Amino acid sequence: MKSNNRVRIFDTTLRDGEQALRRSLSKDEKLQLAKAIAKLNVDVMEVGFPASSPGDFASVELIAKEIQGPTICALARAVPEDVIACGEALKPAQHKRIHIFIATSPIHLEKKLNINLQAATDKAVEAISIAKEYTDDIEFGCEDATRTPPEDLCYIIEKAIAAGATTVNLADTVGYTTPKEFHQLLSHIKANVSNIDQAILSVHCHNDLGLAVANSAESLLAGVRQIECTVNGIGERAGNCALEEITMLLSARKDLFGLYTNIKTELIKPTSELVSSVARMPVQLNKAVVGGNAFAHSSGIHQDGVIKSSITYEIFHPEQVGISKNELYFTARSGRKAIAHFLTQTGCPCEDQEINNIYNQFLQLADKKGQVYWYDLTSLYYKNKVNLCDKRYSLVSAITKCASERAISVNLVLQNNQKLQSFESDSTNLIEALQNLKITNEAIIIRDLSLEFAPENFIYNAKLSITLNNKPIYGEGYDEDPNIAIIKSYISILNIINMLNQIREHQHSLQSA
Repeated sequence: MKSNNRVRIFDTTLRDGEQALRRSLSKDEKLQLAKAIAKLNVDVMEVGFPASSPGDFASVELIAKEIQGPTICALARAVPEDVIACGEALKPAQHKRIHIFIATSPIHLEKKLNINLQAATDKAVEAISIAKEYTDDIEFGCEDATRTPPEDLCYIIEKAIAAGATTVNLADTVGYTTPKEFHQLLSHIKANVSNIDQAILSVHCHNDLGLAVANSAESLLAGVRQIECTVNGIGERAGNCALEEITMLLSARKDLFGLYTNIKTELIKPTSELVSSVARMPVQLNKAVVGGNAFAHSSGIHQDGVIKSSITYEIFHPEQVGISKNELYFTARSGRKAIAHFLTQTGCPCEDQEINNIYNQFLQLADKKGQVYWYDLTSLYYKNKVNLCDKRYSLVSAITKCASERAISVNLVLQNNQKLQSFESDSTNLIEALQNLKITNEAIIIRDLSLEFAPENFIYNAKLSITLNNKPIYGEGYDEDPNIAIIKSYISILNIINMLNQIREHQHSLQSA
């Protein structure tokens, strides 16, 4: 492929993305994410704003030392001290870039900086000249470019390139523009900046009106060859262009764009999960590409189509982004064929009459429960073959107390097959204390917790999820005390595991008979 068909991916998860978080990431957390993002094979990683704090300077310096491969970039205002801080922090980097920005719109120049365009241009040129003492790779960014008169943009961009900028970035800082407007603006710049061919044109789009990916995509049709983006689209306010979305758009629509990136797409999902976990920012279920429902199918018509051929309802395979396979969600909308397919795939083949009986039971359960999980269907299959005990454990009493400022103690009394058993554990939080109780031989690691309060009846609803043998199990519990609701949710998971163990024992007995 020709190099002018390659789109450079500029990841700013650790700079713009971090600005959206309620707490700053530690130096070690930033390095952990930097290593994962580097493995994605991004071209450039913007990892901080060294002049903003000693901590950010140290983080940028550490990443510059540790990360090989991508160009390591740091952000600076068009201020000499900022540029020098970037240059010093980036010294250890194998490949380095200094990203200098200044606002160009009349709104920002007048209301924020209190200067005119010529003064902003002079500051930019001076900053670029200082940056050249540290690196030849210099990016110049126009903040609020989409609210800047086109002739003003052309003027400052031409001066910046002449001063030594090798990449020029136009920021739709408040997510204001539309694809058509953006295309026109970019075309105007390419036609009226005499030295534009000496720099790579880049865009940085925000998502305030939900157009960050659309505007970024349209910019590529206007000749842009660098997209600034973040994993999961995290960033200021409504976020940034999502790395996973723009990457897979180019992959899925090669017919339209004829462009490519060097991203290792099979690492997209695990990287998304890591960023979500470390940043403590959940990914919404219906998030494109990486959301929990991105490859989930619950409608009977859709499930039947996907079973026959995945391309009926999937525009690319989940494995392409690191998801093991698509998932059929079972609800009252699911059809008989989907239930039969699942049971056959899991080693539970059924005759027509048996599947009819199971399907009728499934519909009753779905109407009552809403979503039916894989272990519910397994239970329906086996419940007429094995005398399953679906509630082995029941809560008799629970005491949670703070053992110290940083520790919690949990004492449970459970009824287990007519016997009372006591379990006690101490830890730094309730979740870890529950995991340490050793009620079952299974290693239970709680992945997610949600806690909702219903003010109309003063009840907490706790939902936990775990992964057992690479399969999800979900628990739910209700109580006026949030801690007890969490404990009840945990016990419901124990009962599901116990039921699955009974089924496994039955299968082993059949094999040995």
